[in-house]
Amino acid sequence: MIGHHSAHGFKSRWYTPRALLRQIIEPLDLPLLSILVTILALGLLTLYSATIDTPARFNAQLLNILVGLSTMWVIARIPPGTLLRYAVPGFIVGLTLLVLVAVAGEVVNGARRWLNLGITRIQPSEMMKIAMPLMLAWFFHQRGPSPGLRDFAVAALLLVVPAALIMRQPDLGTALLVLGAGFYVIFLAGLSWRVMLGAAICGAGAAPFVWSMLHDYQRRRLLILLDPTQDPLGAGYHTIQSTIAVGSGGLFGKGWLRGTQAHLEFIPERHTDFIFAVFSEEFGLAGILLLSGLYLALIARCMVIASSATTLFSRLLGGSLVLTLATYALVNMGMVAGVLPVVGVPLPFISYGGTAMVTLCVAMGLLMSISAHRQLVSS
Repeated sequence: MIGHHSAHGFKSRWYTPRALLRQIIEPLDLPLLSILVTILALGLLTLYSATIDTPARFNAQLLNILVGLSTMWVIARIPPGTLLRYAVPGFIVGLTLLVLVAVAGEVVNGARRWLNLGITRIQPSEMMKIAMPLMLAWFFHQRGPSPGLRDFAVAALLLVVPAALIMRQPDLGTALLVLGAGFYVIFLAGLSWRVMLGAAICGAGAAPFVWSMLHDYQRRRLLILLDPTQDPLGAGYHTIQSTIAVGSGGLFGKGWLRGTQAHLEFIPERHTDFIFAVFSEEFGLAGILLLSGLYLALIARCMVIASSATTLFSRLLGGSLVLTLATYALVNMGMVAGVLPVVGVPLPFISYGGTAMVTLCVAMGLLMSISAHRQLVSS
């Protein structure tokens, strides 16, 4: 009789639909999830229009989102303390993969960014967008709330090495994002304004040296920002066509599936880096304001989670991830609008791509982990 009741109790606890739903929802931050799902839905609408002639890409993106959300859910269940323990091994693995890319990476379109594992290809530089803030958050967590100047110098070295390997591939856009993610941790850890001002002055002095290290196409991207019409069929083509698409959307857009710039194939890479041009043309200023509002709501919710974290590690990690997400959105929109150089940064949760989607979902999972386990600690 006792065994019968125990079995019945076990079954009612784990196998009723309500209990199962509770197990699924428990680690998720519902306000964050609702905003994220809305952005993903807008992204799928836009991608369907951008890839209407190649439906396989739309189907692949559905799979990318499914994998990304599943990964997010798994990460959200992992306590920040466990993440802390795996920060250093994760960084070492990522750095090792970057070295392997430099030695034996696969060359695609003149860039050595991929590792072929036989069954799939991976881009280790994407991994560094997460591994870098994890590593630096761990580092400053070990140093305590008042790190010294030497600690900041070590952190800068930890940041510069992988960024240099990524820039060498060459992949300036990803290198800048990794540098940004790491810098945000260093800044939030208490780097003084005087040190940052000194670094900025040194950076300005080193600008000619950095300029000489850039590839020709990277220099052209920076110069073309001032006047895209000086090379309208070459380096300036992306900027000219994307700004035409953004401007032609008007107040309410031309309507879904009715964007002429996209469907007449004037917009290059319209399903990846320049998908915001497709969105702007079809949904207009009203759509841009809606999407911008959703991004601001997502960032605000993430900031609330990061600021209320219970440990230094979680606060630094969460803050860095939020600022990196904001950088993604700002740089992509600015690039498409012609006010920032073309650096190959995807629009978060909108652009086509499996690696970027999973990386961003991992970031959301980390923030949800911070939120869920903060509630457990506070309760």
